[in-house]
Amino acid sequence: MKGKRKFSPEFKAKVALEAIKGQKTLNELSKEYELTPKQISEWKKEFLAKAALVFTKESPDLSKEKEIHELHARIGQLDMMVDFLKKKL
Repeated sequence: MKGKRKFSPEFKAKVALEAIKGQKTLNELSKEYELTPKQISEWKKEFLAKAALVFTKESPDLSKEKEIHELHARIGQLDMMVDFLKKKL
């Protein structure tokens, strides 16, 4: 029995783009990449649903980086306050 295979996001995008182009049928793509047509259709649907995210001003990764930066700044500020209070006591 085969284990569950893992595919990289790059591979999924490549297959989804080929399916969107329509130069090959789903059956041809499934044979070429050893996938089921259903799997390719799901990747294609997900790719199209999330395509608009490429054009958002702030990507999800950037918002996380911004939040991390703000938290690091807050930690630094709190460390300074703790040091100040230790000296006063």
